Amino acid sequence: MKLTIATRGSKLALWQAEWVKKRLENLGHEVDLKIVTTTGDKILDKPLASIGGKGLFIKEVEEALLRGEAQIAVHSLKDFPTEYNKEHFTLAAVPKREAVEDVFLSETFETLAELPHNAVVGTSSIRRAMQLKAFREDLVISDLRGNVDTRINKLKKGEYDAIILAYAGVKRLNLIKEVKYFEILDTDIMIPAMGQGALGIETIKDEKVIEAVKPLNDLWTKIEVTIERDFIDELNLGCHAPVGVNAKIMVDDSIKIKAAILDKNNKVIKKEMVVPFDEWENAGREFAEEFKEYL
Repeated sequence: MKLTIATRGSKLALWQAEWVKKRLENLGHEVDLKIVTTTGDKILDKPLASIGGKGLFIKEVEEALLRGEAQIAVHSLKDFPTEYNKEHFTLAAVPKREAVEDVFLSETFETLAELPHNAVVGTSSIRRAMQLKAFREDLVISDLRGNVDTRINKLKKGEYDAIILAYAGVKRLNLIKEVKYFEILDTDIMIPAMGQGALGIETIKDEKVIEAVKPLNDLWTKIEVTIERDFIDELNLGCHAPVGVNAKIMVDDSIKIKAAILDKNNKVIKKEMVVPFDEWENAGREFAEEFKEYL
């Protein structure tokens, strides 16, 4: 089958699209890429939350699908909203995910705990900002926009004492070697965004296209990210909201879910829950009930 993948033009987006392309080609399909420039790529001088959040990386890509220029879009799942145009599109596959954690990067300091008083930490995420402030109230949080390599270059130029990124993106682009010090942040300190480390393969509602990408789906990852996305959906929170949630299938087949939100008094509320594997379908929404009183 001949397929076209719509993708943003950043190095990470292209890496992700190429990764999917190769696997579809291995299944016997002919695959092309179509590069799309999104609003989120154009506006780099304002915080994401102030201009509409991470959905700004999706709109133009979906428009390319609607125009018939492509049948598939590959997203970082953490950027893909729980509310999308389900009349025309479906989240057809979620491949096995990379590392879920965030990573601390610095040219001067070895760990987050070693940062000096009033150190400047760069991040574009209000989720990361709220958890950094909960960990170290003295830290100065400074907005950091741009692609992964752009952000690392800003660190190397001395614009920040440290930056926080999703570890998965840094690993995929093999950029960890570009920075002197790094620390993978435990999820007890920094709970990731929903779907962090995972790719979401969105397709048009065409059974042949959906069937073509289904072999790329990883059931365990799909279950974990579905719990996370249900949690966000139940609380009616978007990708740009100050919230972290992570579900992990444990070796005993239980599922541990952690979440952090910023309540109406600007206090970080963290909770965790363990559920049996056979109760996963309702777990995300049930866990969300424990947070509703704080919003």
